[in-house]
Amino acid sequence: MSDSPQPYRVLARKYRPRNFRELIGQDAMVQTLANAIRRGRLAHAFLMTGVRGVGKTSTARLIAKALNCVGPDGQGAPTIDPCGVCKFCEGISEGRDPDVIEMDAASHTGVDDIRSIINISRNTGFGARFQVFIIDEVHMLSRSAFNALLKTLEEPPENVKFIFATTEVEKVPVTILSRCQRFDLRRIPAELLAAHFAHVVEAESVAAEPDALALIAQAAEGSARDGLSILDQAIAHAEMGEGSPIVTAMQVRDMLGLSDRGSTRRLLGLLLEGDTGALLGAVRDQYALGVEPLSLMRGLLELVHTVTLVKAGRDIASPGQSAEEREALAEWASQLGFAPLHRLWQLLLKGHDEVASAALPIESCEMALLRVMHAATMPDPGEIARLLRDGAPAAATPGQPPQSAPAGNPAAQLPASFEDLIELLYQRGRGQLSQHLKDCAGLSHYAPPLLEIRLTDPWYGEGDFFRETARALKDITGLTWQVRQAEGPVAPTLMAQENRQREDARAAIMETPVVKAALTAFPDAELSDELEQWSAER
Repeated sequence: MSDSPQPYRVLARKYRPRNFRELIGQDAMVQTLANAIRRGRLAHAFLMTGVRGVGKTSTARLIAKALNCVGPDGQGAPTIDPCGVCKFCEGISEGRDPDVIEMDAASHTGVDDIRSIINISRNTGFGARFQVFIIDEVHMLSRSAFNALLKTLEEPPENVKFIFATTEVEKVPVTILSRCQRFDLRRIPAELLAAHFAHVVEAESVAAEPDALALIAQAAEGSARDGLSILDQAIAHAEMGEGSPIVTAMQVRDMLGLSDRGSTRRLLGLLLEGDTGALLGAVRDQYALGVEPLSLMRGLLELVHTVTLVKAGRDIASPGQSAEEREALAEWASQLGFAPLHRLWQLLLKGHDEVASAALPIESCEMALLRVMHAATMPDPGEIARLLRDGAPAAATPGQPPQSAPAGNPAAQLPASFEDLIELLYQRGRGQLSQHLKDCAGLSHYAPPLLEIRLTDPWYGEGDFFRETARALKDITGLTWQVRQAEGPVAPTLMAQENRQREDARAAIMETPVVKAALTAFPDAELSDELEQWSAER
């Protein structure tokens, strides 16, 4: 009679780290522990914090192994590389070592539960070098339970170690925190998770597309456990290939209700073009394919963030990025200013929050995107203030381009103002220099090709700021520029001027009779961005 098959173990349990080498993404913590063990400077209490699934409880068990391992010959000392074969390592791995006691504080919150641990800690143990008490979700303990733990935690017996794990460290009393050595376990980067999942699918004899693993890693949001659970589901969802499942990116998108990058780029393009009908049609097409409205909003937010990084000069190239995607990002970054991008981000973020709590998610998504589309064409408060101060610019003759400097002479084509110079640098790919000039340069004298400024904040880019700016301007204009440090008084930075204009515009709106009457009737009311835009239009 054949043996009954072993019950299936989910991947999150099967691939739980068995030693510190298998603990991914926490190198700094492992190094600190290794140094402490090597030098014999072991704390009597440890606190592991971090989001779900990054390895807090697994790390606690590994520490228990490291402290109690005696090696294959039974003569070993505490080590950061436990043998895994001695009776203590095996007992801890299998959860049957009587000297390593785990307690879930979510279901054992009272003072009596802590008193039982204190009573056990007074015993001599069952042969291990240390008694180790692992308390998971420690923030769930009651105040009286924390108080009961304080004295023992401050002066524990020599052979006792406490290891606490929590996802909400801010709820742990300071009196407890001050008695523990704290380790903040970081979210695991998506690249490391994807590489880890590649090893897992290989061990499971499953084929998987790299893009599929990348999507799962992104959906895991830094949690190895969440990622392995999603991978488990993806394998079950996958179609069978030549004898083994094949996990594809398309199947993962369908399973998670994700929008692909191309569709998200198309949506953003329609949003910026102001094509209402096409935008709503594209949203409904995505919804019909199973893309969740919240995922759609999140995809747009991530894309706007990426465009902003490109505009700021960040290199965001990745091996999986297509030439089409790089071209679209570069084009948007060159066309959109920082102010419109920030406004687009804020409007999408507000829409995301509305969709997350809406009774009608797809309808809420459509309304949010329509609001974004129409608000994108409105001037910002600084522009409103300028128009109120200077009046609207004269309209150009239909069909005729705006007046420009005559062609031919390079000097005649130099930027007419400091603001134009900053915009020119940005348009020619010098985004970092352009941004620093705008945010941190007070103007003293501008007479091309001469520029005198004083920096309010230091330059952290490569090379000397003045020399780099002069070199960039020479490359762009063909003339040799003098960019000098100003000695006398300087004007406020352009960023400071814009902030002041925005404050003045807001103050002007606050002085209007309608707003005054509203604030009198509702003293606790606040002026929203939408009301500022509406008031400016009126």
